[in-house]
This record gives sequence, structure tokens and C-alpha cells, in this order.
Amino acid sequence: MIPYLVGGSWVRSSAATLPVYDPATGGVIDEVPLLGAAEVDAAVRAAVDANAKWSRTPVMERVRLMFRFRDLLEGHREELAAIVTRHHGKTLDEARGEVRRGVEVVEFACGAPTLLQGRTLRDVAAGVDQDLFRFPVGVVAGIPPFNFPVMIPLWMFPLAIVAGNAFVLKPSERTPLGAVRLAELFMEAGFPDGVLNVVHGAKDAVDAILDHPLINAVSFVGSEKVARHVYERAAAGGKRVSAASGAKNHIVVMPDADLTHALAAVLNSAFGNAGERCLAGSVAVAVGGVHDRFVEQLGDAARAMVVGPGDRPGVQVGPLIRDDHRKRVVEFIERGEREGARVVADGRNLLSDPGFFLGPTLLDGVSPEMAVGRQEIFGPVLSVSHVATLDDAIAQANSMSLGNMAAIFTSSGAAAREFRERVEAGMIGVNVGVAQPFGFYPFSGWKHSFFGDLHPHGTDAIEFYTRKKMVVSRWS
Repeated sequence: MIPYLVGGSWVRSSAATLPVYDPATGGVIDEVPLLGAAEVDAAVRAAVDANAKWSRTPVMERVRLMFRFRDLLEGHREELAAIVTRHHGKTLDEARGEVRRGVEVVEFACGAPTLLQGRTLRDVAAGVDQDLFRFPVGVVAGIPPFNFPVMIPLWMFPLAIVAGNAFVLKPSERTPLGAVRLAELFMEAGFPDGVLNVVHGAKDAVDAILDHPLINAVSFVGSEKVARHVYERAAAGGKRVSAASGAKNHIVVMPDADLTHALAAVLNSAFGNAGERCLAGSVAVAVGGVHDRFVEQLGDAARAMVVGPGDRPGVQVGPLIRDDHRKRVVEFIERGEREGARVVADGRNLLSDPGFFLGPTLLDGVSPEMAVGRQEIFGPVLSVSHVATLDDAIAQANSMSLGNMAAIFTSSGAAAREFRERVEAGMIGVNVGVAQPFGFYPFSGWKHSFFGDLHPHGTDAIEFYTRKKMVVSRWS
């Protein structure tokens, strides 16, 4: 059974468990305990105890430890990638990319001596000076999703901890092994006991975090339904909340696009990570006369993609996380057919194979009224719609309740600028299929793709994990 971390000690629980699967085989590789309010409370109180000293530890000492953690992550990149592939299923190349993007946030955190600086202004009035200082918020909790078990925890706890907070991490019960290994490396770097604590579980553990009076802020990434629950329940208790949510990302392909480049980028966006990412392209909007050629070539390319275990060389699409999730994605495909979509490439031929595989699936003739055209699928399914103009494409993207990412492929600067200015999404790709910002910028979902004010990583995270104290002083 997977242990949990409280006050520097790894603990084995006698609680009920859930299986952790290898999605490529369907076999059970471990068991994760379903902890509840008592274990969460123990972790929070360990964080409170550690925070009393850690919050007053000089920033340079905190940063030196963070540099050591960064070096350990670098030295264990391949191990971490293999862990991701083993219990999530994505390809090793995708897992290596995940680890790299997580380490970039740790590197950003190492800039804390600059990032945590305040401001001062002398003589705001006669003999009066004013200073702004940043203070830690206290104990912070993080609830990452299953699809990036290393990267998204690294979006959360390094920035919070380097800012002087103590942290309680509740990884996804589907993919907890990455967080456990991160915590082991974190402790090896020399951080004090209790600064980072790890608890496991599902809804009971999440609600215990949201309700705990000694937790001051909660960072979450996951589905829209759960994000809304996290935001409403934690905010009702007076907590700061940053809750990144779902997506229905539209990719617009203009008639003047470099089609070779656009095809490769759309394939990667829609089917990379088996479609299990909130920046996945979900709807490709073909504008004008490009539609027929685009769909024909996209279908050929989708059918040619190699599906298999993520650790096998040459594989481009790994399995989905669970069989029940795969069944949900298949139901979307079937509903799309019933509502009038045409299946151009069909990945359902893999359903009888061992593991949780579903091949790249392409649906044409999709409208925003169809379930596949408006709801988040979170699998290797790409819907294609056909519109006459860029205005129509922007209107279709803006009709979604979610606004995480939108992208355009064009050789026209005017079209790209028009799209950038008018489309209602927080992350925009121009001839880029996955518009993921680097760790020093915020991950900026709009509309129902985010609940809160300050977004994950970048300077938004520094604002989120600190509170400001204003000092107005006069000395006679």
C-alpha cells in the first residue's frame, strides 16, 4: 500500500483502498488508501507546526534548498518519466516533456529573492514613508488531477513553499505515485519536516481539506464540475481559491494555412496524451475551401498513428486512464454518430485489446449543438466543423461556456490579430496547437475554465501564495 507523509514521517494506513492500475495492461500495480478527515487534520497540524519556523526562515535559505530540489529532479528525470508512463499511460516522450515543464516552475521558484520583493516610497507625505511587504498566507493545500501526476504538483508546492508557506498535497487517487516520489526527493533536498505533507484519498479527503479551518488557500486543477465544488466550498470558508477547470478548445484552420504544419500540430494537440489534457484541441474549425482537403489528410494521418504501451518505442498514443473513462469517451463517439456526425477515423477497433486503449477518432460534420461539439470529452476524439468565414469560427468558439485555449493556423497577420483580439479564451495559439505558457507566465483560463482570480504559476502564483502588508511610518 502507498504511504502518506505527515510531519516528515511516512505512514501506512489501514484504511480502505483503491487499485492503482497500469493502463497499458489493466493490471493492478499498487493500492492507494482512502484517507479521511482525521488523516487530513494530522497533516494540516504538522504543516501548522512547521510553518511557525519556516515562514521566518530567510528567503536565501529557502531558495538554496529549492536549488537542491531542482538538481535532484534533474538527476531523476528519467525515473520520474517512467513513473508517469507506468501509472498514467502516456508515452515516455510525453512523460519526459511533462517532467521538463514541471522543473521549469521549480526553476522559476528559485527566483524568489526577486519575486518576493515588496515596494517602498519615501515621503508619501511630509516625513512619512510607505512600505509594502509580502508575507506567506500560512498553510496551503494542493489538489492536482490524474493526467499530469508530476508536472501539476510542481506547479503548486514549490512556489508556495519558497514563498514561506507549508503545504498539504492531495494527489489524484488514480495517479499518486508521482507525487510520492516528488515528496521523497523533496525531503532528500533537506527541507524541514512538515513543510510538505502528502495525503491520499478521494472526495472525503478533498472535502476535509476544503473545510479545514487551518488551511488558508487551496490550489486545484481538474474538471469543471469539481472545480466549481472546490471553489464554492473553500471560498465559503474564507479560503483563497485558484481552481483551473475544464476546456473545449477550438482550433481554427484558415484557407491560407500551411496545411502540412497545421496537420502535424492538430494531430499532436488532439491525440497527444491520449487527449487527456485541458489544452487538447477538441474541435477543429475548417474555414472555407480548406475543409475537404484538411479532413481527408487528417483522417489518413489519424489512422496511421501508432497506438500502444507508452514505454514501447515508436508509440504515439498511449492508453486512457481507466476502463470506465474509456467507456465514457466511447459513449461520446456513439452519441456523435446518432446526432449526425460522420466517423472519418474510428479508434474503437482497439476496445478488445488488453489495457485501456482507444485509437485516434475523427468526427466530421460536427455542430456546436451536438454533445461532441460542446462538452469536454477528455479523450482521443477530434470533432471537425465547417464554417464560411473567420467571423463564424470565432463566434463558434465564443459560444462555448469554457474558455481555456483557442488556436488559429493562418499565414495572415491580420487574421491572427483579429482572432487574438476577439476570441474568448485565456491562452491563444497562433500556428501553435498547444498554447501552454511557460512557468514564468500564468496558466490563464477564462470563463468556466477557471474559478478564482489568480491563476496557476507565474507571477499570479506569487500573488496567490503571499499576502501584502502595508506599513506607513513617521519618525520624529
